Amino acid sequence: MAVVSIRPRCGYGHLVTLLTSDPMTPLRTKDAMSQQHSATDPAPTSPLATAPRRDWWRDAVIYQVYPRSFADSNGDGMGDLEGIRTRLPYLRDLGVDAVWLSPFYASPQADAGYDVADYRAVDPMFGNLLDADALIRDARGLGLRIIVDLVPNHSSDQHEWFKRAVAEGPGSSLRDRYHFRPGKGENGELPPNDWESIFGGPAWTRVTEPDGSPGEWYLHLFAPEQPDFNWDHPAVGDEFRSILRFWLDMGVDGFRIDVAHGLVKADGLPDLGSHDQLKLLGNDVMPFFDQDGVHEIYRQWRLILDEYSGERIFVAEAWTPTVERTANYVRPDELHQAFNFQYLSTEWDAKELRAVVDRTLEAMRPVGAPATWVLSNHDVTRHATRFANPPGLGTQIRLAGDRELGLRRARAATLLMLALPGSAYVYQGEELGLPDVVDLPDSVRQDPAYFRGAGQDGFRDGCRVPIPWTREGSSYGFGAGGSWLPQPSDWAELSVEAQTGDPDSTLELYRTALSVRRTHPDLGAGSSVEWLRAPEGVLAFRRGEFVCVTNTGTESVTTPAYGRLLLASGEVAEVDGDAKVPGDTTVWWTTA
Repeated sequence: MAVVSIRPRCGYGHLVTLLTSDPMTPLRTKDAMSQQHSATDPAPTSPLATAPRRDWWRDAVIYQVYPRSFADSNGDGMGDLEGIRTRLPYLRDLGVDAVWLSPFYASPQADAGYDVADYRAVDPMFGNLLDADALIRDARGLGLRIIVDLVPNHSSDQHEWFKRAVAEGPGSSLRDRYHFRPGKGENGELPPNDWESIFGGPAWTRVTEPDGSPGEWYLHLFAPEQPDFNWDHPAVGDEFRSILRFWLDMGVDGFRIDVAHGLVKADGLPDLGSHDQLKLLGNDVMPFFDQDGVHEIYRQWRLILDEYSGERIFVAEAWTPTVERTANYVRPDELHQAFNFQYLSTEWDAKELRAVVDRTLEAMRPVGAPATWVLSNHDVTRHATRFANPPGLGTQIRLAGDRELGLRRARAATLLMLALPGSAYVYQGEELGLPDVVDLPDSVRQDPAYFRGAGQDGFRDGCRVPIPWTREGSSYGFGAGGSWLPQPSDWAELSVEAQTGDPDSTLELYRTALSVRRTHPDLGAGSSVEWLRAPEGVLAFRRGEFVCVTNTGTESVTTPAYGRLLLASGEVAEVDGDAKVPGDTTVWWTTA
């Protein structure tokens, strides 16, 4: 009886091979320990730099950078564009195809830049347009594409249009570019309808007119500092088509569209009536979300994008009631990708995961679009923390939970996601296994939902804490000074420096997984999986000569050893052609 014990091998650029003279010796990835990486060391140019792939977005792995929390170049405690530029080699070495930048536009920062005052300017805290140009050029030289955030649902209340609309008073033509309405009640003292803000409280705020009297109300589905545009007004569409061209001419490769489902509101802005506040993000039918009129806007935008070379793309942040509704955003003449929030919201359960995978692939197939998988972003609790807590708590968790369990499941969930057909998004720091910081002092919290006293309770600050680069320093290498949100004292060993070269680290797991994904012919793009028989609580599927097995249960299970083991998120043992897969573990095999 031959027994091979296989530990998770994560050496960058190397595959795990079953080559050992002693069958009882845990396998070691060849040269894994000698392969050292620095965040800024030079490395071979990405293949994308010399041979751009057609339809690259169909299987792309795109890395989300939250600019204020990625890298600080000037020591002011706030990340910036120059900091991102200096860390681009790290992202190239990680193995991603593109970088999505959350907003860096001129903004009062009432909602971390998602309240834009000038869509054609860089906020001074992040740099200037020359810094943006240098970042785009350097990324292209490294074979990385740059996708920027676009915020078309609302502006800042400091946007020139809105400031003039308020200053000019009732009857101003600029008020038609937003949703200004008279209030209800004897003296207009009640909001125009019963809509609530995503951040809690009414979705309407009453302005003080130039003569000092209480006046009209304006709509803001988010913070009061974020008035919603009225997309029925032609000037709004004209402006955003111009903004698109401005950044496309700068050389960006695409746009992530914030609140892509929210631009068009139902005629007459009807009352909601009885509803569930927790469904406001778009998981139910709402008169202000997922209206059919948004699709004509995106058809017009697609015509602009297709004028430019280089296969530039749109990705939609569209919270919809069903994955079938999500598929409407990625029809051939609209957007390219749409985040799969149904998948992100699914519990760590084999039956539920299989169901959402099947629904997703089935929904995307008729429109010819790739599935777009995601586990974490800047608006939800990191999956290392979500999976550390009992099921049923949703994506908004402020409990630490069992961190060891959460990390084990997060690693397994990542390998499962990267094995599925289509594109995948990685949120900065998840490759380090970072958890949410759930014990931030109230004095440092900045999420506007916290200050509204309702809604989401400001949970988003916990996933936005600056990431650690080194073991030492006041901000673990984030910058020369401190960081705008405090980092936990135990993050030194989660840093890039600490994890680089450690074959068991989460960082090296990601590096190897992305390398395998790029080189294995059956990974990446596609529209289907072949499900294999598996024990209760286990997902097993084949894609050509590739097999993925995920055990979502707590106990080890025995499955066939499907071939040569490529990668595992935990320790696996093979005995006479069978594999013992621990709980909360994903394994990749190739039958070639």
